[in-house]
Amino acid sequence: MPSLLIVEDEETLAKNTVLYMERYGWSARLAPSAEDALATLAEFAPDVVLLDFNLPGMDGLTAIRRIRDLRPTARIVMLTGHASMQLAVDAMKAGAVDFLAKPLVLAELRRVLDRLMDPALSRPEPAVAPIPEVRGLDQLVGESPAMQELKSRIRRVVKVHVTDGGPAPSIMINGETGSGKELVARACHYESPRRDGPFIELNCAAIPDHLLESELFGHERGAFTDARERKIGLIEAADGGTLFLDEIGEANLAIQAKLLKVLEEQRFRRVGSVREQKVDIRVITATNLDLDRAVQDGRFRADLLYRLRVVNFQIPPLRARGADIALLARRFLEQFARRYAKGAMELSPEALQALQAHDWPGNVRELRNVMEQTVLLCHDSVVGAAALSLPSVRGRGGPLATADEGAGGSGMELASAEVELIRRALGKTGWNITRAAGVLGITRDTLRYRV
Repeated sequence: MPSLLIVEDEETLAKNTVLYMERYGWSARLAPSAEDALATLAEFAPDVVLLDFNLPGMDGLTAIRRIRDLRPTARIVMLTGHASMQLAVDAMKAGAVDFLAKPLVLAELRRVLDRLMDPALSRPEPAVAPIPEVRGLDQLVGESPAMQELKSRIRRVVKVHVTDGGPAPSIMINGETGSGKELVARACHYESPRRDGPFIELNCAAIPDHLLESELFGHERGAFTDARERKIGLIEAADGGTLFLDEIGEANLAIQAKLLKVLEEQRFRRVGSVREQKVDIRVITATNLDLDRAVQDGRFRADLLYRLRVVNFQIPPLRARGADIALLARRFLEQFARRYAKGAMELSPEALQALQAHDWPGNVRELRNVMEQTVLLCHDSVVGAAALSLPSVRGRGGPLATADEGAGGSGMELASAEVELIRRALGKTGWNITRAAGVLGITRDTLRYRV
């Protein structure tokens, strides 16, 4: 007989759940708090734990980790009346295997629990060969004309051999946030003769100005107050390989002047040192800023821009890559299904259509995040459009305008936006609960619970 521990402080819901599950052959016990549940686990070993997030005392996420420590074989299902995408993802990463929202539909709960007790899910996973490391242009997934042209340009440029002992031509990568500038930089390195050398990267926006110089050039012992020992900088560490400077537009003018010397002479000097050192590096930079405008505004040196932009690669945004969206979505779906042991998963035609219709302001990074969340939250082998973690698309003529439009473009908290949508749906349908639920795309019970 399968066993269930219900951790729920709403007494009526908890008792009804026990009676319902016992009717279908489950042995069920109650615990009104996480602390009581942990004490119960000392003498009761449930197959499944149904855990409410909002509990007196210890919260659900902390409880998941404690339960996993005490009963690692127990399957945990999170239950909450205030569902959010981030909470669902956090719960799954903490160790939950599924996520249910209140009001709890007992028939749905039974389907989830019966699925968890499927013997196929209890068998050990077959040994899986490790995924080979992908480097170079194989990292750039895409068959669209824009991506084929980008790959062709990379091949032509990075294999050029410098015959006079001069520096390798610098490369600048432009593209929107999340479009894959780092992957292009790595492809340039691993497709080049420098592939066996180091690939060193630094995000210039992530380092305060007063530390960036030391990070890049290194320093000698005693160069400044906290310099207790000599430090090798990233330029020196990249000798023989590639130095990738992301968000180069955030570097201050003093750093820009020193970088110019490195590019022109392939020499640098540690902070506090009087001796110059020779270095052999290719410099690759990336930015989503308009550096020509920054030059006009006096925020970026024109001479440095010319040296950095010997070769310029423009990464197309995801929305301009056509069928690559479906190709990448399938690749990410397979990757995360494998990572989280979800078995084979595929996208339905409706899901693919929804993915193609989205504008993808966050580009490939946003798509990757959407597919990871989808794999974590979906328990079907075929992913439908409703299972995708896509935000509402503005201006597409849906039954209701988005909460952001209703607020005149100003930001709204999730709870406030939800209240506003429910009010407008009820007003639109003359306070008919059933019709309003249809407008909102939720069940009548869910809407009644929200009201």
